[in-house]
Amino acid sequence: MTERREFISNSLQDVKSRIASAAQLAGRDIAEITLIAVTKTYPVSDVQILRDLGEGNFGENRTEEGAVKSLEVPGIWHYQGQVQSRKLREIASWANVIHSLDQISHIEKLNRICEELDKKISVFIQLSLDGAPDRGGVVEQELAELADVVATSSALELKGLMCVPPVEYEHQLAFTEIAQIHQRFISRFPSAKSLSAGMSSDFEIAIAHGATHIRIGSQILGSRTYHP
Repeated sequence: MTERREFISNSLQDVKSRIASAAQLAGRDIAEITLIAVTKTYPVSDVQILRDLGEGNFGENRTEEGAVKSLEVPGIWHYQGQVQSRKLREIASWANVIHSLDQISHIEKLNRICEELDKKISVFIQLSLDGAPDRGGVVEQELAELADVVATSSALELKGLMCVPPVEYEHQLAFTEIAQIHQRFISRFPSAKSLSAGMSSDFEIAIAHGATHIRIGSQILGSRTYHP
């Protein structure tokens, strides 16, 4: 086993062990939890190692990287970056899941593109806890309007909510609020049971509060260095 493969294998097993422990402590079935290996800025060789180790869900924040890597490595590819209208067609060409929709115009355009491509995409609506425009997402009061548009679209499946808590929020309080908002959201959209929340620094807390999709990069792949 090469040194890099051994490093990734050991890190992956450590993360999966921590996921299992967090699920057990929360009284949850580990099968409810999807690990997304966030491969942004890492080389395609790392993605292939993950695939060889049995992983099948990969996350990208840059559509250029996602387009290239998804051609090289089969899997379920997740787009997690902020959505730009001019990039939607490119994102739709490779992504199976989009986690960061927060505008009706983007939802409508994405649906038209998917109809043209004869493709279905699963989507999360991005929740913002504080309404800060620079981080993306919408506040709770605006979620239903976006969800209604997704729910009535022909090519999009509403999975649930995604949220990245502001760094200044205390983790327990942030994820408690996210979980409460998600439960209220489910009461109106019963099929939107998924919650994309939790990253390398907070995924165990996220699991304790009901996260179904966790997005982990550096805890698996080590320190991040940009590969142009």
